[in-house]
Amino acid sequence: MRGQTKNTTIESYDAIVVGTGISGGWAAKELCEKGLKTLVLERGRDVKHIVDYPTAHMDDWDFPNGIEASRKTKERKFKQHRTGYTTKESHQHFFVDDLKHPYNEKRRFDWIRGYHVGGRSLMWGRQSYRLSEIDFEANQKEGIGVDWPVRYKDIEPWYDRVEEFIGVSGENLGLKQLPDQKLLKPMNLNCVEEHLKEKMSEKFDDGRLLTIGRTAHITEGTKPGSGRVQCQYRDRCMRGCPYGAYFSSNSSTLPTADATGNMTLRPHSIVYEIVYDEQTEKATGVRIIDTETKEKIEYKAKVIFLCASAMASNSILLQSKSKRFPNGIGNDYDQVGRNLMDHHFWVGARAVAEGYDDKYYKGRRANGLYIPRFRNLGGKTDTKDFLRGYGYQGAATRSSMDEVVAELKYGPALKEAILKPGQWNVNLLGFGETLPNNNNRMYLNYDLKDEWGLPTITFDADFGENELAMRKDMKLQAENMLKAAGFKNVQGYDIVENRAMGLGIHEMGGAQMGKDPKTSVLNKYNQVHSCKNVYVTDGAFMASSGCQNPSLTYMAFTARAAHHAAEQLRKDLI
Repeated sequence: MRGQTKNTTIESYDAIVVGTGISGGWAAKELCEKGLKTLVLERGRDVKHIVDYPTAHMDDWDFPNGIEASRKTKERKFKQHRTGYTTKESHQHFFVDDLKHPYNEKRRFDWIRGYHVGGRSLMWGRQSYRLSEIDFEANQKEGIGVDWPVRYKDIEPWYDRVEEFIGVSGENLGLKQLPDQKLLKPMNLNCVEEHLKEKMSEKFDDGRLLTIGRTAHITEGTKPGSGRVQCQYRDRCMRGCPYGAYFSSNSSTLPTADATGNMTLRPHSIVYEIVYDEQTEKATGVRIIDTETKEKIEYKAKVIFLCASAMASNSILLQSKSKRFPNGIGNDYDQVGRNLMDHHFWVGARAVAEGYDDKYYKGRRANGLYIPRFRNLGGKTDTKDFLRGYGYQGAATRSSMDEVVAELKYGPALKEAILKPGQWNVNLLGFGETLPNNNNRMYLNYDLKDEWGLPTITFDADFGENELAMRKDMKLQAENMLKAAGFKNVQGYDIVENRAMGLGIHEMGGAQMGKDPKTSVLNKYNQVHSCKNVYVTDGAFMASSGCQNPSLTYMAFTARAAHHAAEQLRKDLI
């Protein structure tokens, strides 16, 4: 390995947490609060709350090209750029360099990543919804994938715990497919969104509802962490929030863990292997590569939490080979890396809303509307065309600067165009569930290695017939709802070039939980079946995807697993 120095073994810890994002921050907090001396490893650089948000207070005109991606950024981040927004100059520094961190695609997979302390908790969309009993039962009822080894009642108290800590605003609706939550006061819908909500209630009798999104933003009071206060309606969230108004590891869970005195944080540390002891049949620690010195170091611990993000955690499991696990820890039955999922989107409809030209809104709301799932819930909601369902996110806004064309407007005309708000536009964007499929997978390529000598990931996954059939209905029903509201110029869309897995940035699966070690990797407490002191609590554990944004579920399962691990250690059971 280039630049390698001799192996070094350093002191032991009670616990090691790999990753500092949504789930890693929660694992650190819970384990440290339980009194465990915890080493938290991050492969990327350190990012300190507020101090390391360099663009948080910049305006678009402070950038050389506005905030649009520069040619250099596009050249180095050509896969990250597929989203169309993660490479904007206001926040591209939080996303990885594709040349420095390559991966391979047998079938296209848009792997969008951030390597730094806080991970994607700094840049996430913050929509926070619970899975329902319907979601936990679906695999078993339909004979798809593997049955979840838990049900909603098992996770409900942990959803409560997470929401009360992070702060989630929104409106409870009493729906079986979207459980009520511990919510702060909701943000407001604007006048056009209220109109759409009213017309949907009048014109549809299949349970369709429109509400404000449930988002991890503080709208009243404060929450634990580094001076977390209410949302300022700046809508510059992806740059890092200096107010801590939205939940991130950097503003919330990591400071809380650090305050216990039990956390040791080490950035620039690529975990590439879990060390397994044949005699004790337990993991004894992890091996890392220091990204700056290339030094290889081994850290020891009684329990290990993989929270590196789903694909990275799968990679670590696969690289962790021993006599007992020749194909990687937990991979006795070739299940690690299989059943990859994501939410499919970029399908829906848009329209123009007339008659509201004298209306506007205040601030830049960092949130949108939400239409919960209304398909395949029984009775008239059922369809034979596809399994499961979808929801919509979207908003009504007034365009302004976006309509200014420099070649057509100069002087007084340009001034008028800038100062006068444009027309009201409405967009409904569907987010659909993806079924688990054993043939959707990732695996390691040892012929193509990165600069640290580690194998790269190859993706071989795509959406299937069920998702494609669902998309037709997602488009049609979006059109129907906008037409029912009386909006004009209704245009449905299904952007085929964006129909690739990973683009939803909700990648899941690969180490799914289940009851049978032959068909799953983890048990009901997120422990590797065959190595009980290794827990995996990022998106890798998901046995199905639901159609709801998954990060809240990762946090709830992580909190539950951390409490289980602490109790097992106390009883000397792992």
